[in-house]
Amino acid sequence: MQDVAIVSFVQSDCVRHAGAQNEVELIMPVVQAALKEAGLSSVQDVDFTCSGSCDYQQGAAFAFVAGVDALGAVPPIKESHVEMDAAWALYESWLKIQMGQAESALIYGFGKSSPGQLSNVLSLQLDPYYLAPLGVDTISLAAMQARSLLESGEVSEADLAEVVVNSRANAKNNPHAQLSGDFTVDQLLAEPETVSPLRKHDCCPISDGAAAMIICTVEKAKAMGKPYAVIKGIDHRIETHHVTLRDLSRSPSVEIAAEKAGVHDAPVDVAEIYAPFSHQEIIVKRALGLDDSVAINPSGGVLAGHLFMASGLSRVGEVAKRIIAGEYKRGVAHATSGPCLQQNMITVLEGM
Repeated sequence: MQDVAIVSFVQSDCVRHAGAQNEVELIMPVVQAALKEAGLSSVQDVDFTCSGSCDYQQGAAFAFVAGVDALGAVPPIKESHVEMDAAWALYESWLKIQMGQAESALIYGFGKSSPGQLSNVLSLQLDPYYLAPLGVDTISLAAMQARSLLESGEVSEADLAEVVVNSRANAKNNPHAQLSGDFTVDQLLAEPETVSPLRKHDCCPISDGAAAMIICTVEKAKAMGKPYAVIKGIDHRIETHHVTLRDLSRSPSVEIAAEKAGVHDAPVDVAEIYAPFSHQEIIVKRALGLDDSVAINPSGGVLAGHLFMASGLSRVGEVAKRIIAGEYKRGVAHATSGPCLQQNMITVLEGM
């Protein structure tokens, strides 16, 4: 497998409500900024384009096609889409480069969650025979997972609050964050429970926005003369969608993906974990085998701002940006999809 370079990454602000802006208007600024950062003039300068989004958000089949208008209708391009977070669009693009079908790619993800109730919308993706008829929402499923973790006796509610404290503090340095500030564990624990044992701060905020990234072969990145971070390993694994058949207090899929991607081949300096709920950061951190010496979610993570369908790509981009800036040498980015960490992707990044 050949190394692949990340030469640019741009994301929009995480805003609670984008108002009258439609998906095209969310996508265009980040795509244009990502191209400019890479020194490219248009989408025609890349060999392949792939996007990630969720039609359920817009309430219509093939609704993602409207987003392609942000790229320009003519001339035609080689384009694809995944009904997943854009991290999986990155994976498809990485495969295109590995197969020699492209030397460069534009990846973008977008989501406007504010018009609907996201926790209920996502219940439409559950198993149609056993889970969907129950009408269970994603927060309730996450609460069940959190309860499973707490009942193990290895984690307390104070540990969950500590995750949020760190997220909000780190987010003070992230201009795109929706939530930030200085809090204490006691302050957070004094808040009422929303769905036991979860409190409002344990759940990621609803956000509108988009993100875009440019990747290419290392040879092409060198020719472009741009600084870059290198994808040294990438892997994703899936667990059963029947949550009652899993031990929700751990994530075997993250453990396997981490091993296959080469997380443990060398020391890790930084990790961006896609944890929509506070307890999930603890589960993923354990599955990755990371200790307290590793900087976890220096951006604040998705508890500070959740661009649904773009946050997984943003985790990769956040690590890449810090490696390019020389803050860290080697990092890990995690992306997830589905109920209770059902599907997980791990990307290992290193400096040039």
